[in-house]
Amino acid sequence: MTRLTVMVDGVRYVDDVEPRTLLAHYLREKLGKTGTVVGCDTSNCGACTVHLDGRSVKSCSVFAVQVGGSEITTIEGLARDGQLHPMQQAFHDNHALQCGFCTPGMIMQAIDLLGDDPDPDEQSVRAGLEGNLCRCTATRTLCVPCLMPRRR
Repeated sequence: MTRLTVMVDGVRYVDDVEPRTLLAHYLREKLGKTGTVVGCDTSNCGACTVHLDGRSVKSCSVFAVQVGGSEITTIEGLARDGQLHPMQQAFHDNHALQCGFCTPGMIMQAIDLLGDDPDPDEQSVRAGLEGNLCRCTATRTLCVPCLMPRRR
C-alpha cells in the first residue's frame, strides 16, 4: 500500500491505496465520486474525464498514486453554492445528452477546451472533444450547441 494525499473537490484526503489502483477507481470506490464514469478502462471514451491540477485527464489512464499532492475536480465538484457550473447549465439548457453516461466527461473536457479557447469555432470544438465519445449518437460533437449557443 502507498500513502496518498490529494485534494478532491476541495476536500483533502489521505488514504492508503494499492499502487495499481486507477484514479477512476479510487474516485468512485474509495471517495464515492460516481459521476466519474468508467466506460472503457482503455482511455478511449473519455467518460472518466476529470481535472487534474486544472487540466482534463482521463482518470482510467492515471494511477491514483501518481496524483499525490495534486488537486482533482470531478463533475460533483463543479457546482458552487447550489448553482450548476455554467457548462453544466449549458448542457441542461440545450438538452445536450442522451442517456447521460458520457455527459460528465464531455462537460469536464468542454470546460478545459474553453479554458484554452474561450470562443472556439465548430472545428475547434470537434478537435477539442475528439477524445470523448457519446455512444448514443456515435459522435464526439454532442455539446457543440452548448459551446456555441450564439451560433445556432
